[in-house]
Amino acid sequence: MMNFIWVAFVVIAVIAAAFTGKMDAVLDNLFNFSSTAVDIAIGLIGIMAFFCGLMKVMEAAGLCDKLGRLISPLMRLLFPEVPADHPANSAMALYFAANILGIGNAATPFGLKAMQELQTLNKTKNIATNAQCMLLAIATTSITLIPVTAIGLRAGIQSKGAAEIIAPVIIATTISTITGIFFTIVLGKFKRWNYDNIIEKEIAAGTLEINEDYIGDDPIVLPEEK
Repeated sequence: MMNFIWVAFVVIAVIAAAFTGKMDAVLDNLFNFSSTAVDIAIGLIGIMAFFCGLMKVMEAAGLCDKLGRLISPLMRLLFPEVPADHPANSAMALYFAANILGIGNAATPFGLKAMQELQTLNKTKNIATNAQCMLLAIATTSITLIPVTAIGLRAGIQSKGAAEIIAPVIIATTISTITGIFFTIVLGKFKRWNYDNIIEKEIAAGTLEINEDYIGDDPIVLPEEK
């Protein structure tokens, strides 16, 4: 979807420039900001390499499991359907830690791993569980204590005040995370978005895709299999 959005932006800009006679300005900005983008990206390499390496060291040292156990009370509250000893807990703990540090690129592999582990607790292939929805809600709205990537970008284009966004970011992301968790829980109770209710509708429509990798104790039994 994002690819289509960015392509649409480019096409609209080119068309607008052609009709307004500002095609030269568009081309000049294209080359100028391409160079700026490369400078900023290279400037981020050090920051991203450090934190990605730190995450790998934590994983190799067994700190992932310890972090998962440390925040297990909170995890049980937000993800009651995920067993305490399930590997998804440690993956989610690292995912949240990376997001809290504001290093989204480093968080992505842990997010993918967490979602893969949660999928083993999903009875279906095409319907997200409550835990998967909660993971996305928290990741999207994540509390950020140190917006490393944003600070690195700001440092690349200004010499002073790059870190002055820390307090506003903490306040804004705290509010967004609380809001995201609240609405995920509330909307999950509505019949329209209830996981079990959606499964029943899919079964009735004959469009349900059963997850063969499900390892839980309550697999789906289709009517014709009973």
